[in-house]
Amino acid sequence: MSNKKPEITFKYVFNYGYNPSYVNGAQGGFSPRGEMVINFYLERQPLPDAISHEITPEGAIGQETRVEPKDLSSSMVRFVDTGVVMSYENAKVFHAWLGDKLHEVEEIHKARTAFEQTEAAGQA
Repeated sequence: MSNKKPEITFKYVFNYGYNPSYVNGAQGGFSPRGEMVINFYLERQPLPDAISHEITPEGAIGQETRVEPKDLSSSMVRFVDTGVVMSYENAKVFHAWLGDKLHEVEEIHKARTAFEQTEAAGQA
């Protein structure tokens, strides 16, 4: 009789348009159905809709005369490209997985710092 434990192999299938996005923030909460909703965004300064410049007597582009919208310098953009919806149970599993990955990278940083503090660090 075999002592081999049952196992399953997961194959990953990617959407043809798969394209990871950089994010630096998230907004969300729980839906009325109790599902966790997370919208990921990239926070950045906005781009103007239009900029007007004067034309110099030589025909070159001169000083900026107008920017639209007028509140551009006091605005920020949170560009939401993607979001996820998951059950409470899956949110807990995701939380544990993310915690494990953060712990792994913390250990790497500790090892790197310890190595860099040795005399031989960076010498070939």
